[in-house]
Amino acid sequence: MRVAGRCWIAVSLLGVCAAIGSTHANGAEEGVVTYEQFGALGDGVADDLPAICAAHEHANARGLPVRSDPEATYHLGRRALTAVIATDTEWGTSRFIIDDSEPVEDHKRSLFEVRSLAKPVSLDLARLGRDQRRLEPWSAGACLVFVENAHERIYVRRGLNQNDGTAQKEVFVVQADGTIEGELDWDYEHLTEAVAYPIDAHVLRVSGGVFFNIANRMRQDVGYNYWARNIRVSRSNTELVGLTHQVTGETEFGHPYSGFLNVNRCANVTLRGCSIAGRKTYRTIGAAGKPVDMGSYGYAANLVVNLRMIGCRMDDIHDRSRWGVIGTNFMKGILVEDCVLSRMDVHMGASGDFVVRRSTLGHAGLNAIGRGRLSVEDSTLHGPSLITFRSDYGSTWTGDVVVRDSRWVVPERVGAVVLFRVDNDGTHDFGYPCAMPQTIRIEGLFIDDSSRSSDAPPPMFFGASLRAAAREGPFPYRVTERIVVSGLETASGRRPTLGGDPELADLIEIVWRAGETATIQSDGERLCRFGWTVGQCAKRYGRTIGLWATKLPPWIEKRPLSDNQTVGRLATKSPRTDCERHSRHRGPRSGHRRSQ
Repeated sequence: MRVAGRCWIAVSLLGVCAAIGSTHANGAEEGVVTYEQFGALGDGVADDLPAICAAHEHANARGLPVRSDPEATYHLGRRALTAVIATDTEWGTSRFIIDDSEPVEDHKRSLFEVRSLAKPVSLDLARLGRDQRRLEPWSAGACLVFVENAHERIYVRRGLNQNDGTAQKEVFVVQADGTIEGELDWDYEHLTEAVAYPIDAHVLRVSGGVFFNIANRMRQDVGYNYWARNIRVSRSNTELVGLTHQVTGETEFGHPYSGFLNVNRCANVTLRGCSIAGRKTYRTIGAAGKPVDMGSYGYAANLVVNLRMIGCRMDDIHDRSRWGVIGTNFMKGILVEDCVLSRMDVHMGASGDFVVRRSTLGHAGLNAIGRGRLSVEDSTLHGPSLITFRSDYGSTWTGDVVVRDSRWVVPERVGAVVLFRVDNDGTHDFGYPCAMPQTIRIEGLFIDDSSRSSDAPPPMFFGASLRAAAREGPFPYRVTERIVVSGLETASGRRPTLGGDPELADLIEIVWRAGETATIQSDGERLCRFGWTVGQCAKRYGRTIGLWATKLPPWIEKRPLSDNQTVGRLATKSPRTDCERHSRHRGPRSGHRRSQ
């Protein structure tokens, strides 16, 4: 019996060793899970999604990273399956085929979801207040908190896609000590739902992957029927890097997609170096019974705190047959940096800091509503306005707008040249008070209106649709208090007017602060008038600082430029006050601070 027992143990050990050896042979000796271990063929024909789901399930249970075969082409089939990603995943140059040209089992289901394995916790909260800073007592650790009051309706949309609004809701981060990040936007007298989603401490990274999507050909003449078949991110502290998405096979018929990269109910998500294709725009019958455009978003984000898009791209950003590439709702903290996109669109609100920096936006431009500080810095915009505040949601922005060192290229087909497009007649209840930005500051802006005829009206800060009477409607629209302008030039040489009712001139103060004292450093470090380097100035306008000084807008009083010294103090008369002379010196980067 003893010998037999030893033999059995030996045989068992040999079996274990054989299994380990087999695992080593397919790569797990490095602690990495592959799709091929679970039966994926990667030939571009066989349905590999079941094997991909199994591989991620195995990796998630053991905390192991996943790596695909860089030479493989994985077909993701048509079954209603979702691969849950909870560990680092490297797709590299692997290709993935998503074929929607034939019916699929569930077109609203995601193919991948980056998800935390931590379970959400229901909260018992009685009420919350706008701008509340803490939750006490709090012992759940760092969490993303979602709250909703289904008895209150907000974002009651107006226009061809009109609706009855959505439930009052938002997300915010609660740190371990109870401090709230992403201040509350609303007062909640009652809560119908409150859920805490634990935030994983480490950053999960998904990198690479080239996705080819053969578009759907669904026919539905009335209403929207959004497709998913995408990558959904619902885990906080996640970074997607270098993913590419391409679209082919679009026909006369089809329905929109809800965002190939779809970020939902999470915090601190970075999309870095991704390239998402624009999709064809289709038509349908909207809620008002009239034809409307039906567009897809390549990127979508909803109920997110701190979304960062760094170096993201799309194809031809001026192709009007392609819908804009990103749409967002219920956002807190957005950074778009070093990106080239056809549009940046906020539907149902952004709050906190919303920054577009060193980026180019194409034909659909920058569209937003919300509250906080909206900044456009060192960017080029090609939209129908410099910034459009969406009229279907009340053209509201409660807070300030800053435009600095930027350029707006006015499209040829646009009507009036309007910097800040707003439209609210004060007669519609959007579910919240509506307001124009309290203060608008322009600190360096070139308006390229060279496509306009010489007899066209001058640019306007606000369009002709803005009426002073909107302040006295049943749902008053509060107008901007102050516009402060410095370093603004137009290609036509025409000075922007206020626009709208003449009565608005008595309500909105415009302060023209022109030129500002500007020192040119001997090493060419900074051109302080706009905060640009001399090289940047030459790149943008093809002229040196000496020539630039002779090309100031005609409404600015010119001063001689002394060699290597200052541009001089330049001043204009304000439309409402006597000449306000203002001088600021911006020296080397280590020197003076920007005055406020």
